[in-house]
Amino acid sequence: MVTALPRHKALTLAVFAALCATPHAYAQQAAAEEEPTTLGTMTVTAQKREETAQNVPISVTAISEQLLQDTGVRDIKDLQVLVPGMTVTSTQSEAITTARIRGIGTVGDNVGLESSVGVVIDGVYRPRNSVGFGDLGQLERIEVLKGPQGTVFGKNTSAGVINVVTRRPSYVQSAEGEVTVSNYGGLGVSGSYNDAVGEVGAFNIYAAKRKRDGWMDVRTGNGPRRETEDYDQNYHTVRGKLLLEPTDTLDIQLSADFTKREENCCTAVQTTVGTSALVLNAVAGQQTVAAPGDDPFDRVAYSNRPTTQDIEDKGVSAEINWDSPWFGGATLTSITASREWQAINGLDYDFSTADILYRNGSKDESFTGFETFSQEFRLTGSTDRVDWMIGAFYSDEDLNRTETYRIGAHYEPYVSSLITNLVLGTLAQQLAPLGLAVDMSNPALFLSQVSGQPFGTNFAGLGALDHYKQNAKSLALFTNNTWHATDALDLTLGLRYTREEKELSSVYSNPNGSIGCGSMLANPAGRVGAALYQRIPGLAMLPPANQAAIIGGAANQIIGYSCLPWANALHNGRNTFQESEEKEWSGTLKAAYRWNENVMTYASAARGYKGGGFNLDRVQSADGNSSSGQGITPVNDTSFPGEFVDSYELGAKTTWAGGTLLLNATLFHQKYEDFQLNSFLGTSFVVRSIPEVTSEGLDAEILWQPRGVPGLMLQGGLMYADTTFGDNIPGGDFAVGTPLSSSGALYKLPGATMPFAPEWSGSASLTYEWDFSNNLTGRFNIGAKYMSDYNTGSDLDVEKHQDSYTILNARIGFGDSAGRWTVELWGTNITDEEYVQVGFDGPLQNLFPDPGNPFNTYNAFLGAPRMYGVTLRVRY
Repeated sequence: MVTALPRHKALTLAVFAALCATPHAYAQQAAAEEEPTTLGTMTVTAQKREETAQNVPISVTAISEQLLQDTGVRDIKDLQVLVPGMTVTSTQSEAITTARIRGIGTVGDNVGLESSVGVVIDGVYRPRNSVGFGDLGQLERIEVLKGPQGTVFGKNTSAGVINVVTRRPSYVQSAEGEVTVSNYGGLGVSGSYNDAVGEVGAFNIYAAKRKRDGWMDVRTGNGPRRETEDYDQNYHTVRGKLLLEPTDTLDIQLSADFTKREENCCTAVQTTVGTSALVLNAVAGQQTVAAPGDDPFDRVAYSNRPTTQDIEDKGVSAEINWDSPWFGGATLTSITASREWQAINGLDYDFSTADILYRNGSKDESFTGFETFSQEFRLTGSTDRVDWMIGAFYSDEDLNRTETYRIGAHYEPYVSSLITNLVLGTLAQQLAPLGLAVDMSNPALFLSQVSGQPFGTNFAGLGALDHYKQNAKSLALFTNNTWHATDALDLTLGLRYTREEKELSSVYSNPNGSIGCGSMLANPAGRVGAALYQRIPGLAMLPPANQAAIIGGAANQIIGYSCLPWANALHNGRNTFQESEEKEWSGTLKAAYRWNENVMTYASAARGYKGGGFNLDRVQSADGNSSSGQGITPVNDTSFPGEFVDSYELGAKTTWAGGTLLLNATLFHQKYEDFQLNSFLGTSFVVRSIPEVTSEGLDAEILWQPRGVPGLMLQGGLMYADTTFGDNIPGGDFAVGTPLSSSGALYKLPGATMPFAPEWSGSASLTYEWDFSNNLTGRFNIGAKYMSDYNTGSDLDVEKHQDSYTILNARIGFGDSAGRWTVELWGTNITDEEYVQVGFDGPLQNLFPDPGNPFNTYNAFLGAPRMYGVTLRVRY
């Protein structure tokens, strides 16, 4: 019996088979007509040695300096338009940026989680994705390595690596300048200078300043926020390199950089407005969020508190390459780096003009900082049959975080209304069949009765002030070796042993005393019972057991809403210390066979790993265990285990038409264990380890320089990825209840497609260069990125679904044929496509997991609108 393949799998196998078909005869014919171009000889450093990209048995997208310039790529967020299967999103601030490859990535709202997709800039591993969100300077190329990279790239990554290579100093004196003017009042200037230092050295220096008004209008209500725009741009950067080559066998490259951003980011819009908005409006006496029916893509946000962000990134590094006779002709490489990164960000937690929850944008109340020292040694050599490498990597990372929650004047009346409506409304439904009515009037009085405190004194002030100090040390020994078994067959073995040690000290305080929660904990049943007897005439007539059950259930509900993490008196004065140690092996085994000079196929198996860590947020549960259901007992052990992946790939890299056409494809299957999921559940962030996640599909790309059309280049890629959660996920968060209102907040996840994981994504770029005359040249580029529909929320609420969309960028320019000057007109998202980056529950405005519940409000961080402008470049 023969079983038919599912249509999408049959299609992927057919495409793969077609790409593996030998183009040998076609290539010979083309080669006879014209000498091959250089497409087939492009080099990458995906295995920490320069190799021809078509010979590397890794799924890697390499993007040249010219294409990066044509598409306006300055940071990793811009990069996603060129890489199928890659998404980059930002949330509460641009310091919280997350990259995903093949649907796999780590939500960035909690810096306790390391990145599934690593960012490496000039050989230096960066602690989180957000450091790649800024002007990267003069780029030589960017390589996007897909799948786990558990051998040679600094710390282990479980989903991929973005390897950024900036321009190296040269011995030719040159100067470059750029001025850009764009819509939203944008103005950017940059300049660079490169020169020799005698006969043994060279240096370059690059500086840039960019400003732009915000593209989000903000309604500030009664303030105190005064900025009426958000998502503006204001940053400057300076980067310098010094190259010294005192001998033919020794080169030393010293690098330093500094970047500072002072901006306003990030507000959110309401995509679904529920009846919770009526309560907000009532307590604030004004419109606090968008009205039902308002178009979120009018780009109007509501925020009464500032969202100022201040981000600083700086560091120095030294790379030494020494071809020493002491090592038998091998090259010793040393990369030493010291880096500091910090972010301060004000935030309006409720994303409304009601004064509910916020934090000030000051170092005392909102600070995240990394200080990292790293050292890498590699010894690389080769014999007739073996290319070998051994190395060691060490990093020492200090992470400091200050997290606060300030409670505004509208918090207490809003929460009292919630408590009254939720608790008494539930009781009204339960008691109606018994003929008992519930008095739901005067929610403020009800809260005062059950708390035993006068209304207005329960929650005001600085509710939470927490300090986290984490030290993480990582030591790894690794080797990566390729044995040329025959002239056609290569076998590669990569192996890495990693030891991770982490220590976390956490200090929690509630400066305002959390009176409302503390008084509730003193005698909840007594006060709740007294209040309910007044509001439910006839309650005393029920049997004593029924009375106790009704009062007890109401008390638990009231305590839960009175003792939310930022207002929970049980956290006040807590000091905890946690430590962990992980010793893990990772690595890869690959076989590559070159059928002829134009076709190479490979198969690989890899074991990837990403370290565990600690949740750097207040965590509480029913019994003090992190994995348990909702409750108010503080959790001391906020640790989560490492993330592992077994990855298998079958790939083909083919060269056609004498080196002018490259067609590559990879079939992949990745299975993750203990996938680290960070979810916002409306009141707090929780970290859950998902036992199983799989990602499988096809990744194909094309690069073509048609012979008959000089100056034309086409680059494209297509990815199909089926990325799903496992069916069996333990824990109350994932349970389905009857009715749905009793379901866990993450009940939709088991067996479902992961968020941010479109089945289909594709990119295409066309560049054409032509001569106007003997001294004028024109250049045109158009690029597009397509994403099929996917969900943008970690809990998969249907309200967070994003339909398929396409982003289109274009650039056209002309200039001197010698490259001394060019003028370019450009646009990004030129069709003004409307799409959501991340959807999330409205804080304290989304209390029911049921789809379509009329109470719930949903928010979103939007993608950027159409941008356009003109750029003048000059070069000497």
